[in-house]
Amino acid sequence: MMKKNLKNIFRNKKVIITGGTGSLGRELTNIFLKNFNLKRLVIFSRDELKQSEMIKKYQHQDKREILRFFLGDVRDLSRMKFAMRDVDYVIHAAALKHVDLAEYNPLEYINTNIIGAKNVIEAAFSCNVEKVIALSTDKAANPINLYGATKLASDKLFVSANNISGNQKTRFAVVRYGNVANSRGSVLPYFLKLHQNNSKNFPVTDKRMTRFWITLSQSAELVLNSFYRMRGGEIFVPKIPSYRIMDVAKAIDPKIKTKVIGIRPGEKLHEEMITLSDSYRTLEFKNHFVILPSTKLWDEEKYRAKNKKDIGIFNKKAFSYNSQNNKWFLSVQEIQNLIKSHVKK
Repeated sequence: MMKKNLKNIFRNKKVIITGGTGSLGRELTNIFLKNFNLKRLVIFSRDELKQSEMIKKYQHQDKREILRFFLGDVRDLSRMKFAMRDVDYVIHAAALKHVDLAEYNPLEYINTNIIGAKNVIEAAFSCNVEKVIALSTDKAANPINLYGATKLASDKLFVSANNISGNQKTRFAVVRYGNVANSRGSVLPYFLKLHQNNSKNFPVTDKRMTRFWITLSQSAELVLNSFYRMRGGEIFVPKIPSYRIMDVAKAIDPKIKTKVIGIRPGEKLHEEMITLSDSYRTLEFKNHFVILPSTKLWDEEKYRAKNKKDIGIFNKKAFSYNSQNNKWFLSVQEIQNLIKSHVKK
C-alpha cells in the first residue's frame, strides 16, 4: 500500500521512464497503473520488441490511456527533448550494465551512461521538468571497473546539475542500490536455470564473494519514496541485506558442487555503496542513508529533522557500507524463502 502523501505527489503528474522496458521500468509501470492517478506515463527505450510486448500487455487494462511509448536512445538529445516535452518527473533507468562487457566496449558505455546522463539533464532543463531521479549502482562506489566509473561520473553529473539550476524549478537526485533479485545478469536466475537443466555444478567466480540483495518491488518503492524525500543533490542508499554466493548455491541445491572459475574482468569480491570518504557527508535514517551533496544547497538541519520520528544522524566515525561488513546477512533459509516469494522459476 502506497503512502497517501506519495500518491498526492504523483497525482495528475506526467512521468517519463528512460529504459522503461527494463525490469524496473515494467515494475514501476505496474505500480503506477495500479496505485496512482497519473495524467501520463511515457515509456522511453530503444527496444522495439519489449515495447510491443508492453503495448499488448496493457492494451486491455484500466488506465491504459495514460500510457505513451517512445522509441529512442538517451544518446540522442533531440529525441530526448521531444519525449520529455510537458513532463513533470523523470526516472532515468536507461544504462548499459554488464561489468565484463564494459571492459571490452568502453566507448559504448561512456556514450550511454555518461553522455546519455548529460542529455537527460539538458533535456530536463530545456523542458522545465520538476524532479529527476537517476538510478545508480553499488559499482559506482570506489569503482574498479569501467561500468562503475561511468555510473560514478553519471552520479556526479546529476548531483552537480543542482548547482546550475538557479531559479529554475528542476531538481536532481540519485538512488543507489545493489543487485536486484531476478533481474537480467543476476546470479539467481542463472543458478536456477542451471539447476532446472540438471547441471552438475554451479560456476562460482570466488567462494568468498558477497553481494547486496534487494527485490524488484523494494527498488521501485525506494525510487518512488525518493521523490517525496528529495530536495536536490542527494544520493539515496537503502539499508538492505547481504548474501554470500555460496549460501545462494546451498539455498538452491545443497547437493550440487561448485566450480571456481575465477573473477571476471572488472569484478569485485565485495560491493560497496558508501565509501569512507562519503561517510562524512552521510545521514543515517532508520531504513536508508542519504549522501549529501558536497555543495550546501539547502538547510541540512531541517532536512535531517523533517520527520520527527526518524531524524537523520551523522555518524561520528567514518565508515564504509559494503556487502562484506554489513551487519545484516541472509541465512540459507531466508534466501530460500525469498526465492519462493520473489523469484520466478
